[in-house]
Amino acid sequence: MATKKTTTKQSGSRKKAPAKAKPKKADGKMSALDAAAKVLAETKQAMTCKEMIDAMAAKGYWTSPAGKTPDRTLYSAILRRISSKGKDARFQKTERGKFAMAK
Repeated sequence: MATKKTTTKQSGSRKKAPAKAKPKKADGKMSALDAAAKVLAETKQAMTCKEMIDAMAAKGYWTSPAGKTPDRTLYSAILRRISSKGKDARFQKTERGKFAMAK
């Protein structure tokens, strides 16, 4: 008959590890969300996703890797970020189809 291993639980509170800095991509390029945040911070006004995509490409921050609808993808990503982060999100929806940096 095999014996059962028993372990004792250590009591006490465990501290959470500090949040790590977001790692950069290996190729040094920024993500579409990071580029959108940078464009919105620079312009300091609400923009549509199409305007953000055009500004990101013009400034060389980010270009779509052969996507057909990068503005719709960005729109969806920003909405997901707003719904998951809530008040801590860096974006806010100002009106239909427009986003700005959260205050």
